[in-house]
Amino acid sequence: MFEKAQSGIIRISDDVISIIVGLAALDTPGIASMSGGISEGLAKRMSGKNAKKGVFVEVMESEAAIHLRVIVNYGTMIQDVCRDLQENVREAVENMTGLRVVEVNVKVESLAVKKELDLLYKEK
Repeated sequence: MFEKAQSGIIRISDDVISIIVGLAALDTPGIASMSGGISEGLAKRMSGKNAKKGVFVEVMESEAAIHLRVIVNYGTMIQDVCRDLQENVREAVENMTGLRVVEVNVKVESLAVKKELDLLYKEK
């Protein structure tokens, strides 16, 4: 993203936007973590770049489209958590960068069930 200011051009790196997105996502109740996936792990090894786990950002001149892969906590209402996630990410990016977020796509790749399994074993 870049903006022409009176004294020059302001550029915000896609990596900066990815960090904003990732932090907003992890602050959303019900989100256990971001999901890196197999292809992202392969891309990291081949390119040597430190890609942002589970976050893909497409930035146009003054707009952004965001794609997330997440792991949701077991026992939560997945649709509600994802709607909250979309709202939190949109608000964080728009407030911090001035970009208009045109879409926040969420793919739930897994459930975090460790806590529930631990509770079941303790009850026995």
